Amino acid sequence: MASLARFSPGLLRHTARLPSRNPSRLTVSSIRSRSRPLNTATAPILYSAHASAVGARTGHITGENLSVDLTMAKALGGPGDAGKTNPEELFAAGYGACFQSAMNASALKMGIKMPTKKEDSVVDTTVYLVGDMKGLDMGLRVEMKVKVRGLDRGELEKVVAKAEEVCPYSRATKGNVPTKVEVEVL
Repeated sequence: MASLARFSPGLLRHTARLPSRNPSRLTVSSIRSRSRPLNTATAPILYSAHASAVGARTGHITGENLSVDLTMAKALGGPGDAGKTNPEELFAAGYGACFQSAMNASALKMGIKMPTKKEDSVVDTTVYLVGDMKGLDMGLRVEMKVKVRGLDRGELEKVVAKAEEVCPYSRATKGNVPTKVEVEVL
């Protein structure tokens, strides 16, 4: 139970408030009062981003505010051209930035003050392309190191646990992309 509380403190709070009657006799109002997961297929759109990729891993990506040249990483047999990037690096950047925003929003809602200096809160994200390229059997694995100054370890762990629940990237990858998150108090 303690490990469940570490990863899903909200779940335990909501479970404790459920009516003690027979589940088949629950009223609509008692069901509505429970927290439900977001249905991303029907939820209102808050923002949309569009990008066009041309030339695959050695091509170019454009978007409304984006123009990026791609290169095949040296580790994958490509040139690893300086000044160019790859899909895994872009995913790492997006996931890290989104997770950090989720941390900030979660901390605010929890009444925990995050540092005001940007350099006092860092999310280092590594995305690994794993598997067998020749067999076309590949996937991703993610490791994050969250480093924050000014919080104690307990506060930081609570903020990170909540961010894991609310970050759209975390929700999208849950159960599909192994993700390891470590915390460090600076």
